[in-house]
Amino acid sequence: MKDESLNPSSFSLHPSALSEGVLSGDNRSLARAISLVEREDPAAERVLADLYGSTGNARIVGITGPPGAGKSTLVSGMAKHYRRQHKRIGIVAVDPTSPFSGGAILGDRIRMAELYTDRGVFIRSMATRGFMGGLAKATNDVVDLLDAAGFDMILVETIGVGQDEVEVIRTVQTNVVVLVPGMGDDIQAIKAGIMEIGDIFVVNKADRQGADKTVTEVTMMMSLVEEHGDWLPPIVKTIASRGEGIVELEDALQKHFEYLRSSGELDRRNRERVRIRLETLLKEKFMDRLVGGALTAEDYEKIVDDVVRKRNNPHDAAENVLRRVTF
Repeated sequence: MKDESLNPSSFSLHPSALSEGVLSGDNRSLARAISLVEREDPAAERVLADLYGSTGNARIVGITGPPGAGKSTLVSGMAKHYRRQHKRIGIVAVDPTSPFSGGAILGDRIRMAELYTDRGVFIRSMATRGFMGGLAKATNDVVDLLDAAGFDMILVETIGVGQDEVEVIRTVQTNVVVLVPGMGDDIQAIKAGIMEIGDIFVVNKADRQGADKTVTEVTMMMSLVEEHGDWLPPIVKTIASRGEGIVELEDALQKHFEYLRSSGELDRRNRERVRIRLETLLKEKFMDRLVGGALTAEDYEKIVDDVVRKRNNPHDAAENVLRRVTF
């Protein structure tokens, strides 16, 4: 008799079977688990809980920077490079949300099409769905699933929104900021926020005129940033379309990981990541239980309407709601 618990159509009803599939490295199980997370299926929490103890082994690297910097090409080049070392690579590519379907526009999938035949590479495009900071809401959970599935390295490519793209630092261990020369306003993307989160800077398309000037400008701007502590972010020049500079980038990544471990910064970042995730979940769960518990959905909409119509203000409205909650 066929075991129904292993029937793909019944995975959402059997979280334990799905968890086992993820742990065994089955990409189909992994894809289904990610789908549960993205649509906020209640079964996703059980799967994530089952797998959490198996996380913590992957190297997690963020790839961020302005649109047009060649992030997807760089990610593709990195994946090919590490695959030659027989490492399994997970890629989370956060795409803009389609205004029509609400899903990902999937530009990254098109640019990484040649990797799809490699069973050692798993690519998932995710829609931001309005979530700020360059990442999708479910990104942390998806990274955990890839980690539990045994991928050696997880590359998180952000949407490419520029200055506000700082949420990635709470998800990854090393953040690579990708820039290119000749984008109009010199180094327009590395204003305060994004400049401070770069552990490694990559000047891609380094065969373009002005590459050395861009390196000089990044070096000068780094002297104004005090967020890096004892680590001085290296600047690596690449031509990702030709695979040039990937070896040098790998060397920089390895040196940064060794620094994280030896300085205790890795533990600090992991702790901060957990803290932020807990706070985010607590806020979400509090609101879920508030509306439908202490407040009906109708009551809550009336409160919103009072603020919209200026019969109340947001601060007093929030305080009034909190008074109705028993802790």
